[in-house]
Amino acid sequence: MGYPASLLKIESVNRMTVLSIEDLASTLASGQAIAGLDLGTKTIGISVSDLGRRFATPRDVIKRVKFGIDAEALLTMAAKEKIAAFVIGLPINMDGSEGPRAQATRAFVRNMAQKTELPFVYWDERLSTVAAERVLIEMDVSRKKRADRIDSAAASFILQGALDRLASLAKDAIADSAG
Repeated sequence: MGYPASLLKIESVNRMTVLSIEDLASTLASGQAIAGLDLGTKTIGISVSDLGRRFATPRDVIKRVKFGIDAEALLTMAAKEKIAAFVIGLPINMDGSEGPRAQATRAFVRNMAQKTELPFVYWDERLSTVAAERVLIEMDVSRKKRADRIDSAAASFILQGALDRLASLAKDAIADSAG
């Protein structure tokens, strides 16, 4: 499957494509969508922003198979949605430490850096799945349908948090330039 050159690395480069949310804010052009990811062991939950980067909308999950196939599916989605960056949930323990799931997420991003120039931003995902499940329960979504939707709903919580932070940074930059 061919990808646009902008999504693929032309040569092997040992630099990470991980940015802070502040660095992402300074590199994004207006009108570029970003995607939120909730990396699970069986699925990858996906959410995509609107072009104004105000709202996160859940998309269908990617069923995990093996890294190469998962990466291809993710990059295909990114090309279709014209994604400029990924915000990926980092599963930090409640005490702030990183366990095996956080290490697996970092390894996934390192492996993706071999396949794309698109930047990744880590986002603390503590309680995102709990919040997503609470919303789905409040919406009276059945247990079976919740299981199918929880990862993309969690990805939406992750992405919405990042979008809100980007909006706050933009507001601060306007205030600083006016003052």
